[in-house]
Amino acid sequence: MRATVPDASVATVACDLTTEEGAGLLYAAVPAADVLVNNLGIFGSRPPLEITDAEWRTYFDTNVLSAVRLIRHYLPGMTGQGWGRVLNIASDSAIVIPAEMIHYGMSKTALLAVSRGFAKEAAGTGVTVNSVIAGPTHTGGVEDFVYELVDKELPWDEAQREFMRLHRPQSLLQRLIEPEEIANLVVYLSSAQASATTGAAVRVDGGYVDSILP
Repeated sequence: MRATVPDASVATVACDLTTEEGAGLLYAAVPAADVLVNNLGIFGSRPPLEITDAEWRTYFDTNVLSAVRLIRHYLPGMTGQGWGRVLNIASDSAIVIPAEMIHYGMSKTALLAVSRGFAKEAAGTGVTVNSVIAGPTHTGGVEDFVYELVDKELPWDEAQREFMRLHRPQSLLQRLIEPEEIANLVVYLSSAQASATTGAAVRVDGGYVDSILP
């Protein structure tokens, strides 16, 4: 970041946002924010009837409640100053729920509802709240996930194509999305240029969701 923006100030806070105590450490270090991007999340595959109560709770606490806590803390400051951006990173699995990931899909569908609800709370204040529906994205964790479902001996490029062919055939992109491609949309929605976009679920999914509607 500093290589691109030499004057940027970058700080990190080590905390567990799945707990109130962990979130409190962040609030103490960063009391207020102009832009909040909720990108904390876990995912994994599991036969639906084998998902335990504890796993359901873990997915909800991590993927949904962590975002709710941060919005609850930072949104009043944004509305008070008349400007702010809240972005919740959701997933195509919120709409097209994979049979082997219904606990993950549940959490991302809930995040869409959270985004719309808080957008109504911020109506008319100059603060926008949106969710980003990200498609299958190339990260280290996703590489591990891909190799759970295809031959582990395949080179990565071939494994990626095989995964998309077998498990995400409706993708129009027919490849995993790079993180920078998700970030481009996040940057736009965080900017003043996106002032009329709020309460929306904006897709950057490589055409994975088979719908002409947003």
